[in-house]
Amino acid sequence: MKYCVLVLDGAADWPLESRQNRTCLELAQTPNLDAMTQHGLLGLTNTVPRGMEPSSALACMSLLGYDPRFYYRGRSAIEAISIGFPVEEGEVSFRCNLVAVKNGDMESYCAGHITTEEGRQIIDTLNQRLGNEGIQFYSGTGYRHLLKLKNRPETMGAVCTPPHDISGQPVAKYLPHGPGSAILGELMHASQEVLAEHPVNVARRQKRQPEATSIWIFWGSQRLPEMPPFRRRFGLRAAITSGVDLLKGLGQIMEMDILDIDGVTDGLDNKYSAQGQGAIKALKKHDLVVIHVEAPDEAAHGGDIDAKVKSIQRIDKEIVAQIAAYRPKNLRVLIMPDHPTPIETRTHVAEAVPFLLWGPGLNSNGAAHFTEAEAENTGLLIDEGYNMMGWLTGRTVV
Repeated sequence: MKYCVLVLDGAADWPLESRQNRTCLELAQTPNLDAMTQHGLLGLTNTVPRGMEPSSALACMSLLGYDPRFYYRGRSAIEAISIGFPVEEGEVSFRCNLVAVKNGDMESYCAGHITTEEGRQIIDTLNQRLGNEGIQFYSGTGYRHLLKLKNRPETMGAVCTPPHDISGQPVAKYLPHGPGSAILGELMHASQEVLAEHPVNVARRQKRQPEATSIWIFWGSQRLPEMPPFRRRFGLRAAITSGVDLLKGLGQIMEMDILDIDGVTDGLDNKYSAQGQGAIKALKKHDLVVIHVEAPDEAAHGGDIDAKVKSIQRIDKEIVAQIAAYRPKNLRVLIMPDHPTPIETRTHVAEAVPFLLWGPGLNSNGAAHFTEAEAENTGLLIDEGYNMMGWLTGRTVV
């Protein structure tokens, strides 16, 4: 048996009053998902344990079969592994986004989706101007970068807010505060002077694109606990494809192979068809492949209904169709979002998400469409999302 997990990041939503109280999954035309749903098992699951933050790091860890209550210690340390600079003993790491703040408001949590190359140039300059033995910046993907501090354990007490939670709002009351926050605030303030006339911003200004006016520090992490490899845990050789450092980092921690597929990005410009082809090809050498698509989540953070619907439709047309057509027919599939990202809030919420299990040995439970409402109507609820991998593979965790 072969296995495929397709993660539609942030695709679940709340009913939209402006669209006849339909969600983005209900608005999207998804004939392939619907056809699979009619022959599969549809239900709901909670990927975020009660009382924990609804981050993609925690939710994706859960759906990949690891209980976040035991293994989650923060997001940035996972991303640090992906970019090649793991957090060691005595170090702390923080996500360090490039953002656009205008007239005191969060104009863009992603600095207008600044490119990876532009971000790298800015991070290099920040290291030259603000870095030292105890302060280092590391470039990641697009607007997402990292800050690592040595001998600053007190910073883990700082209260920080993700910038995508405050889009369009005044930033003053959301600056880092509380124990250990002083150094974080100082770095954010100092970055504004560094970035003011940076060549990248000068060029973006000429193109009338949002400028990266500041860094924004949040999601503190310390060294991660040891996690058992996926192959030892489930007895399967696995691979993963994603456009974000987070999922690549999780894959590396779990000792999955990281697929290098041309055109896979963290945004709406993702090459969906190429990602699907690369994943299907990887099943020749692997027992299980994970396909993570970030685009629905990015659209939701931007409050863009049409872009979110379009991304779901492209996933259906260019990835789900390939999965459904897989030959030979010895493929079991799990399709689900990691968490909801409602357009209304533009951020993640800790609510149940729909899942679809499809393939040999999995019979229909009467649903016709892959939507939140139909999943709820089936009455099937798997309360703890980290059990989904066991449901897919039929394998006991060891």
